[in-house]
Amino acid sequence: MIETNREFLTQINDAQSLQDKLKTSDRALFILYDQLNLKVFSQKLLDQKPLLIFVESLKYATAIPHHKQKLVYILSAQRHFAIACYNQGFPVLNLFTQGFHADAIAEFLEQHPQINLTYMQPSEWDTRSQMATLGNKFGDRISMIPNNFFIADVEKFKSKIKKGYRLENFYRELRKQTGYLMADGKPIGGMWNYDKENRKSLPKNISIPQIPIIEPDVITQEVIQLVKNYLPKNFGRLDQFGFAVTRDRALSLAQTFITTRLVNFGAYEDAIKVGEPFLFHSVLSLYLNNGLLLPQELCEMAIAAYEQKLAPLNSVEGFLRQILGWREYIRIYYEAQMPQVRESNYFEFTKDLPQLYWNADTDLLCLKDAVTHVLNYGYSHHIQRLMVLSNFSNLTNTDPRQLNHWFWVAYVDAYEWVELPNVLGMSTFADGGILASKPYVSGGSYINKMSNCCSQCKYDVKQKTGSSACPFNYLYWHFVDQHRDSFLENGRVSLMTNMYEKKTEDEKQAIRESSIHFIMNLKRGYFEYK
Repeated sequence: MIETNREFLTQINDAQSLQDKLKTSDRALFILYDQLNLKVFSQKLLDQKPLLIFVESLKYATAIPHHKQKLVYILSAQRHFAIACYNQGFPVLNLFTQGFHADAIAEFLEQHPQINLTYMQPSEWDTRSQMATLGNKFGDRISMIPNNFFIADVEKFKSKIKKGYRLENFYRELRKQTGYLMADGKPIGGMWNYDKENRKSLPKNISIPQIPIIEPDVITQEVIQLVKNYLPKNFGRLDQFGFAVTRDRALSLAQTFITTRLVNFGAYEDAIKVGEPFLFHSVLSLYLNNGLLLPQELCEMAIAAYEQKLAPLNSVEGFLRQILGWREYIRIYYEAQMPQVRESNYFEFTKDLPQLYWNADTDLLCLKDAVTHVLNYGYSHHIQRLMVLSNFSNLTNTDPRQLNHWFWVAYVDAYEWVELPNVLGMSTFADGGILASKPYVSGGSYINKMSNCCSQCKYDVKQKTGSSACPFNYLYWHFVDQHRDSFLENGRVSLMTNMYEKKTEDEKQAIRESSIHFIMNLKRGYFEYK
């Protein structure tokens, strides 16, 4: 089976075949791993039938030890897309390189001086920088076009990214621009967002629709074997792989979400249930982030469901806000803040990331459950990312840059432009409040309210200090004590400082002792893959 696939790829890359392809056009179009959709490229360019170049980069796979499932997904989706383009009549060249993508492109252009190459601006900073260096070498032979996989105009919004300009401001502007869920210039339903309706805990007996598992085909099986053979020490497990790797399959999964899970997405989007990584979430971000799905079409599918009375407004608006609002907003933030934001560390934390992030070895059930999902699927939903994993990192004085690195490594949907703003801007407050208005920290009561973790955990969420108490409880108040100046400056959280001051000296001493003991005894450092 694997040999058959190799023969097919060899047929695409046959030397004589390449010569024939080069005769048909003097233009080439380089398509990156996260740009797998011809719909965003101009029809004028495609009408020229340029040679479509794809690059498989070993350096990209090893410079950061990405989750095994992420590597399988990226490479298999790219190969499937290359073959689909080939079947549509485009000349296709699939290049392999020990280096980065730009290295392969440079070598190709050197070997074929008659070829002019176009590429779309990469979303990730490093790939963008590497491609930009080619302009110095090849001049007018290489040209870049804007990245069209997003809705918002970077230049229109980039200068607005500063303290005080929040998601809500941006989101309303995008709603007006697109007309999504708008009527006569006003939001449908009379409200811009329904976030207050979307914080319900999960009922015990609610039925959770399963996401269809896509069985790996021959091409994906080859990629799985390749990753197992050559990158066995990368993070994560590869016991099973069930993601879609083609646009048709991704669209089918999107439609399944719209018809089976969108109805309950809004109400329970913040809920956690042990052993249930997906709940009512769409799990479509990985397809959005490499181009198999486009943001406009998902927004319009959800709006159509509302118009057909298949889903309530709070679910549809909540889903829309994730895509049109948050996803677009953090992309603008990334463009405005890079590359300096990579070193953000507002609280000046220096401790290494706890080892439990690499192996799920912890008695804290909420953490064990979240990391286990990441190990198994390269996925956990946004509340586990924000209020469990990032929250614990902050409360244990962990260097946010290490947490940022882990998120980049660990999640199938993680490209730097999307994970960095979420980690260094949103969840850890590492940028000092440019993106978020407060640190996202909480005690065990929030996790207890939104999940069933605490009732099954070794630790008692009702106890505030001591060896049996939920560590989130005393770690939270210790964090408030440590960073009282930051809390006092922030109206949204200054109340917590006042509440801490009302505690007795004995209570404060117990909080300090429990926290210092826990933090000092937490095993830290990178895991075995390094």
